[in-house]
Amino acid sequence: MRISILVKIRKLVITMAESATQAFLEIQDIREGILLLKNTSIRGVLMVSSINFALKSEEEQTAVVYAFQNFLNSLDFFCQIVIQSRKINITPYLDGLKDLEERQTNALLREQTSSYREFIKNMVVGDTIMTKNFYMVIPYNLMEIFGLKGASKKFNPFKQTQQNQPMKDDEFQRCKTQLWQRLEYVSMGLRRCGLEAVPLTTPELIELFWSIHHPDQAEIGYYPEILPELLK
Repeated sequence: MRISILVKIRKLVITMAESATQAFLEIQDIREGILLLKNTSIRGVLMVSSINFALKSEEEQTAVVYAFQNFLNSLDFFCQIVIQSRKINITPYLDGLKDLEERQTNALLREQTSSYREFIKNMVVGDTIMTKNFYMVIPYNLMEIFGLKGASKKFNPFKQTQQNQPMKDDEFQRCKTQLWQRLEYVSMGLRRCGLEAVPLTTPELIELFWSIHHPDQAEIGYYPEILPELLK
């Protein structure tokens, strides 16, 4: 009887903790690869590639700097640059090399695979292997469509009940069209700098934010199964 009560209490505590966490999140929904925030604005996220700036010649470095400067000066809206650093667990990679070593039929290749596996294993002893991902977050707001005067009548930022109201379908489609134009513009500007930018889809956005709040599980390569009803 006591164990049953403790289990119920534990479930209640977990539920309350999850509710409290969700209350602090600004994201209300993820729809068609777009973040819908509680303040009726939306965000698109671009995953951006990287370049090895140090290996470029002085002329190439200058060209990249000027291209990026011109790109920033051409923007008439704000955007956010996010750099995510994450630990990499190379255990699965070492296990894969071990399996490859055991399946080698050639003695020389088996010995070389074993040497390479030991080299990687010894190289990372005591060190933390990190990976970096680069993102650009592009915003759009209903106020930009309706104007400040019209938006002030439609939305009152000081009323919490209105902040939590979901965006209507027609409003979402209008905002989405404008946001996608901004995403394409930013992608073209970054391409001139030698960078590739790809918009994240709904599953990728869910995995991104899940990994942010569950770094230990993401480090070992675990991701939850995304339910079909969430892929809107």
